[in-house]
Amino acid sequence: MSAISIKTSEDIAGMRIAGKLAAEVLDFIEPHIKAGITTGEIDRLCHEYMVNVQQSIPAPLNYCPPGYTPYPKAICTSVNDVVCHGIPGDKLLKNGDVINIDITVIKNGYHGDTSRMFYVGPPSILAKRLGEITYECMWLGISKIKPGAFLGDIGFVIQQHAEKAGFSVVREFCGHGIGKVFHEEPQVLHYGRPGTLEQLVAGMIFTVEPMINAGRRDIREMGDGWTIKTKDRSLSAQWEHTVLVTETGYEVLTVSPGMPSPPAIISEQHASSPAAIA
Repeated sequence: MSAISIKTSEDIAGMRIAGKLAAEVLDFIEPHIKAGITTGEIDRLCHEYMVNVQQSIPAPLNYCPPGYTPYPKAICTSVNDVVCHGIPGDKLLKNGDVINIDITVIKNGYHGDTSRMFYVGPPSILAKRLGEITYECMWLGISKIKPGAFLGDIGFVIQQHAEKAGFSVVREFCGHGIGKVFHEEPQVLHYGRPGTLEQLVAGMIFTVEPMINAGRRDIREMGDGWTIKTKDRSLSAQWEHTVLVTETGYEVLTVSPGMPSPPAIISEQHASSPAAIA
């Protein structure tokens, strides 16, 4: 395994800026998420906002890891049973849909990566519960981050919370180290055992981005080579933040005025310094 990069103070400052910009794209697009808009139009609006307003670069556009064709759009839009990497196109959103919008911007060479779930009109009881449990899963994972903790601690608490609710954790995709490179070590699994895998050190930056399915965890890849769906066609949800390991705990880097507050389960069970998330 290649070494995990420990970020310098200069890197951290750059990552704070990139993270804030990524989150602000989600703030910008939220009012547009309503019945009748296409995922392609959402992509166009986000792309123009990044390039023209932020002077940032959409990292997914033409991103091409080994074995893939270049990703053709600026963002990922994953609707209903799409787990991740949904390609924006002519799909019209309708009331009752749920959509994950995944944003990664590059600013001054640094990557900011975050995603949120949005409801189109009133959600079903199941969709709302899945979205809330997934959000809690992400935050419970984040709450375990501090020097001396282990990556397995993050995966364990996420898996426990999801499965206790009757949901399942997608295992083929995970969080990842991030900085001047979009995807780097470590891999951050959203399942596992406490006290296992890499030990956390101040200066690490990685994403926590659990993908939780309402049904079984099995997935299938679509013919476009990117879109991943649940095999049983059940709903899937995902939330994502980019997080820095600090000397005393964690700092969420993908913050913005419109970001949702941490869930009650965090303030109740894991009281932490407000500075960690502000």
